[in-house]
Amino acid sequence: MEAGHIPVLAEEVMTMLAPAPGSLQIDATLGGGGHTERILEATDPDGRLLGLDADGAAIARVADRLQTRFGDRLVLRQANFRDLGHVAPDAGFAAVDGALFDLGLSSYQLADTDRGFGFRAGGPLDMRFDPERGVPAADLLATLDADELTALFRRYGEEPKAARIARAIVDARRTAPITTAEDLAALVERVLPPNPRQPRRTHPATRVFQALRIAVNSELDALQDGLAAALGLLRPGGRLVVLSYHSLEDRIVKRFLASERRGCTCPPEIPVCVCGRNPRLRLVTRPSLTPSAAEIEANPRARSARLRAAERLAA
Repeated sequence: MEAGHIPVLAEEVMTMLAPAPGSLQIDATLGGGGHTERILEATDPDGRLLGLDADGAAIARVADRLQTRFGDRLVLRQANFRDLGHVAPDAGFAAVDGALFDLGLSSYQLADTDRGFGFRAGGPLDMRFDPERGVPAADLLATLDADELTALFRRYGEEPKAARIARAIVDARRTAPITTAEDLAALVERVLPPNPRQPRRTHPATRVFQALRIAVNSELDALQDGLAAALGLLRPGGRLVVLSYHSLEDRIVKRFLASERRGCTCPPEIPVCVCGRNPRLRLVTRPSLTPSAAEIEANPRARSARLRAAERLAA
């Protein structure tokens, strides 16, 4: 494993996914390739894995590190997981035994000084996973009005001080555009100065950066589409495993699994099911799994991780 990249809840992911020799697996969020490597090792000698990532840099990095070792057992595609429904069959993965979604940013993305994902590394405020799609975060900060920015920070960041931050951004850009991660982080820090009686666990700009990244990449809509596509690809007995890192993602995952476990969508006042929709999943994790104190100490970025898993039922 490369220095600086630590896969989150790695043992739990392997237990829940249960990859076996000869199986077909999907890693829908390749990232640093840590989970991918473990899955390929577990499916030796003839299991195959399709790895997707919207970030071309992630594809190139994992190809350089793992392709020689695993050969044609590792199939890589630069694609957003919302396109899984057609990318997977085209790559020979029309029916699979497992699908993993690790929704967090990789260490490499957080350290990227060209796209401004994190306030510590800094850099131009781009935040696009695929630089060929969508508009940079700086463009949103330059064009949205105060009400629109407030709504964005509230919806995607659940930021309680959204209105105050939005007004400060609009005021600041009258003098100069906000174009770097350092600029934005410093502005939020000025708007929300520290309270010496309430030590902070995270930087005050954390929710704002999260909100912008989600908006730029349409992450929540993509997640809905990706989960539905993955379910459609799973064989009976196949596992769907999802790692989320904030409440908005986890809420979508939890509701999706609950809906597919329940099946019937008829109103409760109807005594007999008329929709004909059968359950398609059974929960494997109940409740969800979270990192141990030891893992959080070794890898602080795992702090907010939550793992949910389910198994495909027979049709």
